[in-house]
Amino acid sequence: MTQYALYYYDQCPFCQMVLRILPLVKAEVEKRNTLTNPENRQALIKGGGRATVPCLLITHENGEEEWLYESRDIVQFLKQL
Repeated sequence: MTQYALYYYDQCPFCQMVLRILPLVKAEVEKRNTLTNPENRQALIKGGGRATVPCLLITHENGEEEWLYESRDIVQFLKQL
């Protein structure tokens, strides 16, 4: 099963745009705050290559990871789930 994790922090307006649609998404999306948990920030930098939020980590069934940046792209992707 594909898994989803959103890297974000509360004060980011672009993150808020994504967070607002999460209740409408049919899939479960784990939230990983990068300000309250420095380990989340380090994982984002290590995996995605930068600390920019929001970022949606998509872990496919085969274990392959896809890092999706840009709030509008994330919203559009999540609406299709």
